[in-house]
Amino acid sequence: MPRDDTLSGVDSRLVSTDRLETHVLESGDRDGQPIAFLHGNVSSSRFWEDSLAALDDEYYALAPDLRGYGDSETKSVDATQGLGDFSADLAALLEELELEAPITLVGWSNGGGVAMDYTISAPGLVDALVLVNPLSPYGFGGTKDVDGTPCFPDYAGSGGGVATDDFVDALADRVREDDVPGAPRTVLRSFYVDPTYDFDPAREESYLSGMLDTATGEGNYPGSAVESEHWPGVAPGETGVNNAISPKYCDLTGLVEIEPKPPIRWLRGANDAIISNESLFDVGTLGRMDELPGWPGDDVFPPQPMVDQTRAVLKSYADAGGEYDEVVLQGVGHTPHVEVPGEFRNQLAAVLE
Repeated sequence: MPRDDTLSGVDSRLVSTDRLETHVLESGDRDGQPIAFLHGNVSSSRFWEDSLAALDDEYYALAPDLRGYGDSETKSVDATQGLGDFSADLAALLEELELEAPITLVGWSNGGGVAMDYTISAPGLVDALVLVNPLSPYGFGGTKDVDGTPCFPDYAGSGGGVATDDFVDALADRVREDDVPGAPRTVLRSFYVDPTYDFDPAREESYLSGMLDTATGEGNYPGSAVESEHWPGVAPGETGVNNAISPKYCDLTGLVEIEPKPPIRWLRGANDAIISNESLFDVGTLGRMDELPGWPGDDVFPPQPMVDQTRAVLKSYADAGGEYDEVVLQGVGHTPHVEVPGEFRNQLAAVLE
């Protein structure tokens, strides 16, 4: 159902394609330059609503809820296609909307991965990429160096089996309180933003709703898992979003070879605890911290160097004729567009101009 509680200047509607019933937030002039904002894991278009409300009317901005998130239709994610289901859904949506190509893509976290995947499949349809604390081109978890070398041949330590059960249960039960194990509100306050950030109460409730509107289970979040002989005892299954971003299936390094090469602006919060070289959501980091027993050590399973991996791939992109800028925002966590919206808008405006 379309929402009736959006911010002034932002509209909500459902768009039907042959793949998905997609909920979309939109603002601006339908004939203006199109910009698509793609949200991350365990979130929704609600995290982009303030950005859409503040954007100049000369642009047409849209923020879809990806499958299994927000108010879009829930369909299982085929993880063996990597992020292919999400990028194909996006392609079908943009075709249905009959937007004039090319389009600017703004992707946050997993949405950055979807933006890269879509661009790899249709580079001529994208005029610029803005990657906001994006997923590493080698996916999330289970790799040990800037070349994306897997820690184990079955990619153990990544995928649906490494999600925290308490957090998944709290999402499924739509828990809004912050005094239960795995409370989404605590995760929002402690990890989505720098812990020093103070939310506006009304906006916090909207963001929390965006988290709770996540479909849970083997087909969606976090996905299925299989037993592994390797630490920590689980490897990726074939369905669900966390398996789609496992390096077993997710490889976005094809970005280096595309033609034409749209310019890329990489924005990241210096204090990001989710996408970093020592992510607190990575079992390698947790093992090093003695939070997971049996850790085999740095030589076997170090924390994934996510930021270094992204930088290495973007440098290869530049060496192959593309261009990118890396902008580090000090004192900012995983969600720059929420924490420092003015600076985020300035960075976006520089790309659009």
